[in-house]
Amino acid sequence: MNPLRPPLRFRLWSAAFVVGALLPLRATAAEPAVGQPLPRGERGMLDIHTINTGTGDAAFFILPDGTTLLLDAGAVNRTGERDPNYDAPQRPDRSQRPGQAIVAYIRRVHPEGAAGALDYAALTHFHGDHMGTLLPDSPASKSGAYQLTGITDVGDAIRIRTLLDRDWPDYNYPAPSGGAMMLNYRAFLKWQAYHQGLQVARFEAGRADQIVLRKSPREFPQFEVRNIAANARVWTGTGTTARSRYPAGVLPNENNCSLAFRLTYGAFAYFNGGDMAGHLTPTAAAWTDLESAVAWVTGPVDVHDLNHHGTPDGANTFFLSVLQPRVHILSTYASSQPGPDLLRRLLSEKIYPGPRDVFMTNTHWPGRREHMVKLYGEKEAAWLVEQFGKIASTQGHVVVRVAPGGSSYRVTVVDDRKPDGAVQSVHGPYQARGAVGR
Repeated sequence: MNPLRPPLRFRLWSAAFVVGALLPLRATAAEPAVGQPLPRGERGMLDIHTINTGTGDAAFFILPDGTTLLLDAGAVNRTGERDPNYDAPQRPDRSQRPGQAIVAYIRRVHPEGAAGALDYAALTHFHGDHMGTLLPDSPASKSGAYQLTGITDVGDAIRIRTLLDRDWPDYNYPAPSGGAMMLNYRAFLKWQAYHQGLQVARFEAGRADQIVLRKSPREFPQFEVRNIAANARVWTGTGTTARSRYPAGVLPNENNCSLAFRLTYGAFAYFNGGDMAGHLTPTAAAWTDLESAVAWVTGPVDVHDLNHHGTPDGANTFFLSVLQPRVHILSTYASSQPGPDLLRRLLSEKIYPGPRDVFMTNTHWPGRREHMVKLYGEKEAAWLVEQFGKIASTQGHVVVRVAPGGSSYRVTVVDDRKPDGAVQSVHGPYQARGAVGR
C-alpha cells in the first residue's frame, strides 16, 4: 500500500462530491430572503453563527434540539484609536464593547428569546482575540469580582451553564498562567461557579460526551461533537484515546494548545481548530504542524472554520487535501488576513477538486491598498484585489443553517453594521456530502 495515497473511503468520497455538490435541492423551511431579517431557525435545524465584531472570534451554535453553545468571545480591545491600516472597523460600531455586541447578537437569535441561557460556552485557547483582552479601564462586573471583556462580558449578562476550556482547574500548562487576563478569567469562573452554579470542565481530546444535546438527545441520534485535540494532544481515532503530538519535554505554544472538534449532524460535518498551525517555515520542527495530525481523524467536512483567521501558518496542503471543505469561513480582523499564499491554497483545485466558497467576516480591500502593497508587493496586492472580487462574501456575519436531518445547508451573510442587520446574500442550498464509512 502506498502510504501517501489516501484511504479508499476518502478517494471514493472525492470522486463523488463534485456531482453531489451540484445536485439541485429542495428549499428548506425558514429560508432567508435578501433585505429581510434572518428568520429564526426551526426545531431540527442546526445553526452556526460566525459573529463579526471586527475584534476577534465568536461563534454561536443552536443545535437541533435547541441546545446552545458559544465558542469564543474575542475582544481585541485597544487603548486609543484602532489602526485603520491593520484593524478592521469594529462592528456594529464603537459605542459598545465587543462582548456587549456578542450578547446583543445572541439575545436576538437565541431560540428561547432574550432571556435564554447558554447551555455551553467554550474557549479554544487563552488569547485576547478569543477570550477578551483585559485593559486597565475595563469596567468592573456588577458583583465587582472581575472586569468585563470578552467571555466575562458575555457571562455577566447571559447565564452560562457549562464552560469548557483547555486547562481547568490548574491553568499551569504549558506554563503557569499568572497574567492579569488569566487572573481575571479565573476570578470570573470562581464567582460564577459559587453564585450562578456555573460548571467548569477541561476539554479532553477523544471524548464525544462533553458537548451533547441537552433537551432531546434521543430525537437526534445522528448528532455528535467529537473532541479532536487540545493541548497538542490529538485523538487517535480509536475509542477516546489521545496522544501528544510533541516529543517528551517539548512544550507547545498557546496557539497549538487550541481545542479542535468535529461536529456531525447526519451527512453534514463541520470543523473548528482554533488557532492551531499547519503551514510551517522550512526550519520549523515537524511536530509543530498540528493540522496534519488532526486531518486523518477528522476526515472530509462540509464547512471549515479556518485555523488562525487566515494567517500564513494555517490551512496547509495536506490538511486541505483531506478535509476538502465545500465552504471555508474566515473570521478575519487584520489586514494580513488572508495573505495571498494562503488564499491560493484555499482556492487550488490541485489540492482537492471541485467547487468551494470562501466567506470572510471582514476585508480591508480595496480601501487599504497602499498598506497591502507594503505587505505583499504590487503584483500580489493586485492579485488579491482580483480574487476578493470573486469570493462569496467579504463582510458580515456568516450563518450556516443546516436542514433537519443534516442532508443540506445554506450559508447566509447578514449585515454587521446594524444590531438588527438584514440578510445581504444567500448561498446554496448545498448538498451535505457525508463521508463513506462514517
